[in-house]
Amino acid sequence: MNKVIEILKNTNYQIPKEVLFNYKKINITDTEFIILLYLINQKSNIYNPKQICNDLGLKINEVLEIINSLSEKNILKIEIKKINNIRSEVVNLDPLYEKIVLSLEETKEDNNSNIYSIFEMELGRPISPMECKLIGGWIDYGYSEELVKLALKEAIYNGVRGFRYIDTILNEWGKKGIKTEEDVEKNRKDFRKKNTEKKELFDYDWLNDTEDN
Repeated sequence: MNKVIEILKNTNYQIPKEVLFNYKKINITDTEFIILLYLINQKSNIYNPKQICNDLGLKINEVLEIINSLSEKNILKIEIKKINNIRSEVVNLDPLYEKIVLSLEETKEDNNSNIYSIFEMELGRPISPMECKLIGGWIDYGYSEELVKLALKEAIYNGVRGFRYIDTILNEWGKKGIKTEEDVEKNRKDFRKKNTEKKELFDYDWLNDTEDN
């Protein structure tokens, strides 16, 4: 390990920042990362485990185990190719880059689906740090993200985009035990039913109402 540290100190290795920032997300260990760092910076892609051992001060069985692990994780492939009419084993790192791209896409999707991004999208503007704290406060208080999103949609449906109004909705729902989308829909139907009954009551022509004898 000391030799590896010295190599890293004295050699100008380069690595794409996407790999550096995301290797943990695709289940690469620190030791595997060192091997990948070494392979990425080799001018030749010919697979030479003995050379890796000599350069990194590792034992041959350690190198073989690491390469095998990376192969099983589909991080790299050892392929047979003809080079100068000689069949040679070469290292193919395309699977590594493909996994990094997929990881970046999944991260982007997660960011687009988080509650803060949804608020900004629905409100059509960036939310302030204070508004972020309010949203976090609702979650900490015990309201689920689903319920907070539903309260946001309810506020927009009613033509109001203020956080105080959303807070009022959540408080009222909390008192009524509303926790899910089904609960919200049932509450809305009950509200409409009551309004309809009230309208029918007020529209009733009491003066001209006569009972048949």
